[in-house]
Amino acid sequence: MEGDGGVELTLSPEALTEDDVCVIQDTWRPVYENRENAGVAVLIRFFGNFPSAKQYFSQFRDMQDPEEMRQSVQLKKHAVRVMTTLNSLVENLRDADKLSTVFSQMGKSHALRHKVDPVYFKILAGVILEVLVEAFPQSFSPASVQGAWSKLMGVLYWQMNKVYAEVGWETIKNSA
Repeated sequence: MEGDGGVELTLSPEALTEDDVCVIQDTWRPVYENRENAGVAVLIRFFGNFPSAKQYFSQFRDMQDPEEMRQSVQLKKHAVRVMTTLNSLVENLRDADKLSTVFSQMGKSHALRHKVDPVYFKILAGVILEVLVEAFPQSFSPASVQGAWSKLMGVLYWQMNKVYAEVGWETIKNSA
């Protein structure tokens, strides 16, 4: 699935309630304790289901075999980076300034340096939820937990699109 490269600015996502924040932070702990394995599982699923996403990763762009990906030092490093950034979001859900900084840094680096189509954030958000439900069924099975995490992923995607719009993604994309 290839995006059209457009930034999708919709109405603000559904806001997280205090209950959502508590649920997200409580269910996140076991995931973050297993961040490398969880992150690797997310990336292998992401690249397996959406191989076009590998175009942004010269280090493992040509890997097809999930076991080869699982052994890749570069993939493990990126997996930990993804989970660490997600941890920053989860830890700072009550700090709007800190969240804004994390979203801004992540959005700018992916738009300006890596030139990643923003649609991949939406896809990755879905893959993260899918993997967490499968890998941590004791925590992520309740609908209330999945609902809270879905809201968080909606916020993440909306914020990334906002940063992409702010840095002029349409112009960057069209000049590439």
